[in-house]
Amino acid sequence: MKLAFISDIHGNAVALEAVLEDVSKKQIDKVYVLGDICYRGPEPKRSLDLIRSLHTEVIKGNADEWVVRGVRQGEVPDKILQLMNTERDWIVSQLDQADIEYLDSLPTEINSTVEGISFHAFHATPNSLFDIIPPNADDETLQSKMMSTVEANLYVYAHIHKPYIRYLDGKVIMNIGSVGLPFDGMNKASYGIVEIQEDGFRTSIERVSFDIEKVIQQYQEKDYPNADMMTQVLRKARI
Repeated sequence: MKLAFISDIHGNAVALEAVLEDVSKKQIDKVYVLGDICYRGPEPKRSLDLIRSLHTEVIKGNADEWVVRGVRQGEVPDKILQLMNTERDWIVSQLDQADIEYLDSLPTEINSTVEGISFHAFHATPNSLFDIIPPNADDETLQSKMMSTVEANLYVYAHIHKPYIRYLDGKVIMNIGSVGLPFDGMNKASYGIVEIQEDGFRTSIERVSFDIEKVIQQYQEKDYPNADMMTQVLRKARI
């Protein structure tokens, strides 16, 4: 049994299509989506439609919450608050009310057991859509912030756009990175695979190339607010 975990598409439907093609080639049995579907990309509607066409379990990310109700003071630095809400308004203009209601209705976590392997999946932490747990967090932080609410073999999250896999007390913690906006210096889409075997399971981070210049062209052609900055993020894979 092969499970794929994808997240942080951020309106980059070109990258999402590349990942879904890779998922198909690898004969994945089920895909789970950990949020941040539309915000900050040139194709929010198509990204959302692609995700909904999977007919799978999807949870909410902080960017989905922002699309629903806007970015609030204290959630981002004050100097970029207005700009981020201008971007949010553009995203909303590309969606319809049913899309907004769908994002609003999403749950915030997945607790599941597949062929004897239990996993707990969430966007940032089990208790927050916004907390940042970096790859170099100490063991105590991981245990208290990520592993204390549910007993599982595997903990999967996204949000930070920097994929990694760590092992702690016989458990696995995996960040699956970002499909649409990687921040780790490698400008390829990122997602995670969990392959369940008779004697346990193994995890991997997959990287997939996509047409970056096409996405950049979309930002420009659609007059996306803050297009120049998003272009640099895509090219450098850093924020």
